[in-house]
Amino acid sequence: MYDPLELARAVERQVVSGDRRKYYRFRPSRYYGGIYTADAVGCNLRCIFCWSYRYASDLTQGKFYGSHEVAKILTEGARRRGYKRVRISGAEPTIGKEHLISVLREVPPDLHFILETNGILIDRNYASELSGFKNLHVRVSLKGTNPEEFSRLTGARPEFFWSQIEGVRNLVEAGVSVHVSAVVSFTSKDRLVRLLGILTNLSEELVESFEPEIIVLYEGVKRRLYSNNIFPKIALTPEGKLITRDGDLTK
Repeated sequence: MYDPLELARAVERQVVSGDRRKYYRFRPSRYYGGIYTADAVGCNLRCIFCWSYRYASDLTQGKFYGSHEVAKILTEGARRRGYKRVRISGAEPTIGKEHLISVLREVPPDLHFILETNGILIDRNYASELSGFKNLHVRVSLKGTNPEEFSRLTGARPEFFWSQIEGVRNLVEAGVSVHVSAVVSFTSKDRLVRLLGILTNLSEELVESFEPEIIVLYEGVKRRLYSNNIFPKIALTPEGKLITRDGDLTK
């Protein structure tokens, strides 16, 4: 098992260079009602269900872009399509804090910036810096509903599940707009209820805005899961069809 903080430092040395960060594509997306997206290279987790696993782990992919260039591409892409939102996604955008903060400074305030993160790197100082951007909303994606699930799905040490929760706490206390999602394809109702209880203690609004994440069985995802004898209770096909097994969350 690995330490996600140590992995983040190792990844940052390869995907961040001064003001520049590696990205592998920029694209429009239908999510959030239409959003222009920058997909970053490099993550501090190795989630077995990750749709962008290749770009999370193979750091030779993509090319370096400065913060001004990233903000310009996002802004112009959003303007062309009439979008009101932009985001960084694909891997872990909180790696390379100075680059991310610089991108946020460059994005016009009338565009809503969605930051999608696992939350592990968001300490109090990071959350405080993010609180200065009123057009920012953070989506913290929990990898499972408890430490055991987290470790099984990511291969990381189980105690870092709580680092995700601490990241959420730091964002809430700093007054950052935030909601929580969690991968529920491998869990049970009881474990989900316990997670919602934890979130309630941080803020009742987190439960009201909670987003259950159902994995999509792209071929690569399916191959990695099944080769490790991990079978989802509930999942989506790439075409959007819901697949369930006995004992899943829909029962």
